[in-house]
Amino acid sequence: MYIKKNNVMRKLYTILTMGLCVLCATLLLTSCNNKKNTTKFVENPDMEYRTLGSTGLRVGVIGLGCGGFEEIDSATSRELVTAALDRGMNYMDIYDANPKVRSNIGYGLDDRRNEMIIQGHIGCWWNGESYERTRDVEKCKKGFEDLLTRLHTDYIDVGMMHIFDKMEDWEAVQGSEYLQYVKDLKAQGKIKHIGVSSHNAKVALAIAKSGLVEVIMFSLNPAFDRTQPDASPWDPETFNNMLAGIDPVRMELYDYCSQHDIAITVMKAYGGGDRLLDAEKSPLKVALTRDQCVAYALSKPCVAVSLCSASNANQLDEYLHYLKATDAEKDYNAVLNRTTAQAGTSAGQGECTYCKHCAPCPAGIDIAAVNKLLAQAELEGSVSKELAAEYAKLKQHAGDCLQCGVCENRCPFEVPVREKMEMAVRVFGY
Repeated sequence: MYIKKNNVMRKLYTILTMGLCVLCATLLLTSCNNKKNTTKFVENPDMEYRTLGSTGLRVGVIGLGCGGFEEIDSATSRELVTAALDRGMNYMDIYDANPKVRSNIGYGLDDRRNEMIIQGHIGCWWNGESYERTRDVEKCKKGFEDLLTRLHTDYIDVGMMHIFDKMEDWEAVQGSEYLQYVKDLKAQGKIKHIGVSSHNAKVALAIAKSGLVEVIMFSLNPAFDRTQPDASPWDPETFNNMLAGIDPVRMELYDYCSQHDIAITVMKAYGGGDRLLDAEKSPLKVALTRDQCVAYALSKPCVAVSLCSASNANQLDEYLHYLKATDAEKDYNAVLNRTTAQAGTSAGQGECTYCKHCAPCPAGIDIAAVNKLLAQAELEGSVSKELAAEYAKLKQHAGDCLQCGVCENRCPFEVPVREKMEMAVRVFGY
């Protein structure tokens, strides 16, 4: 009887112990999850912050683009994102639909997702080989849900309607399923705010006046600002007749956004790539520094963030130097007021910025990759073994170009892609 009673007591003790362990584990897991989900960004005293228009969000004036994430592995991505957040960079643009890029960023953010304000694009689709810009709602849905999944999140802070550069594009979505989908995402809380990306001031202004958006991602720098109204900043003839001041349509856009609390996040601050940093490539015929380019962008009251792309943590310091630069180092007026800057030139026009808006290529060519390797070969003056090996790794090469011109119709910067492919064949041999 005594032994039987002891066995019962042991069983009860075992059950109670297991139950207590389960309870403790549950409480610990809940605590960890709550900690993960409630971590908030703390402003870094070394960073300058601005309010992102009417969203009320506080953002560091130097933000992170996604341009460098395709070239790095997940471990380097973690280092890069961690370094950005630790340095006070809490705003990030993710337009690329490449699964590798999105997964790298998701891994990089890890449990610090809530510290980063994400600007994610609606209308980016990965077709299995390359990125596409689309208004097809089913593709948009799959693309957006893929973004959420790979970032391990259930919301995007600013949902950007992806690239509206022509007025007919904007007019075409009025009353459409695409526009309704964007509004539904906000109603569902999957995006907190609506934005749009554009390279065209007239289109961006029309969208701003629609009352729909709180944020506009716009290409802004001293060269583009001096183009004639309606002129493309990538047309070879544009910079032969530059304005003495800012294009009045662009000025109206900046003023309207300022007056109506619409924030601008800046892309192409350095002219597309680093063109404005090189006197030979710059349409201004003089070289600006990174600090001067950022200072120019941030001089507009409506601008909240100037975005940069990096592929490692060390590169961030080049962009963040602006925060400790002297007023003299930031002063861009002396450079822009030179007669050489006023004269203008077509040098460097039509150069690829590797944005991949030209994709997909019917022949399967990664046009941005070919152009990047071509530019590197031109810079080095020859094709090194390493460069040749990188070119050989590409699935398709410049020699596979069909000369159909579809890519040039998609390119917002009027890059002569077919000529670039012919040049690449001459340089690399195929």
